[in-house]
Amino acid sequence: MDIQTHKLIDLELCGKPVHLEEGLSRVKMTTTDKMRVDDSGLVHGGFVFGLADYAAMISVNHPNVVLGGADVKFLKPIRVNESITAEANVIKKQGRKRNVQVSVMKGNEKVFEGEFICFVLDKHV
Repeated sequence: MDIQTHKLIDLELCGKPVHLEEGLSRVKMTTTDKMRVDDSGLVHGGFVFGLADYAAMISVNHPNVVLGGADVKFLKPIRVNESITAEANVIKKQGRKRNVQVSVMKGNEKVFEGEFICFVLDKHV
């Protein structure tokens, strides 16, 4: 299955797709020093959110998909040079609206979870 959206995204900053099928995606990222916010190597949560958002977008996989909202929880901190994987599942379709459940894992440990509300538009914004 080919990716139909977010074709110019920076894979280093938002992750690399490793699995895609209808309504499901998996995106993996290894955090880098560019994402560091302090001397302890803590990674800014925006990068974790970006990974989850990208996974949600490609699980919908439409050229005109946009994010309408998200209800998320950051469960554990992430540090530089850690590998994390986002899995996104479309759990509900209602007209143009898609509810997507996303979990981010570091190994067997869940570090982030959320529901993303996506919309498929008739034309690009």
